[in-house]
Amino acid sequence: MNFTRITVNHSQMNGMPCIRGLRIPVSTIVAMIAEGMSDAEILAAYPDLEKGDITESLRYAAEALRERELPLVMQA
Repeated sequence: MNFTRITVNHSQMNGMPCIRGLRIPVSTIVAMIAEGMSDAEILAAYPDLEKGDITESLRYAAEALRERELPLVMQA
């Protein structure tokens, strides 16, 4: 999968994946979506973002989860 809007710079934000070299971590965008914020609300909170940044953040998060297992609590 090719990501053109996600950058990683080890001297910026401790190497966290960010949007287009900005100091806006992908995890921040995904968390805002998880909290129920709309694209319009996210774009208002971060005027430097574009709609495509939000879409690619979700694609990146989905791909990251495919690459490793996370501990889950098993229900009985």
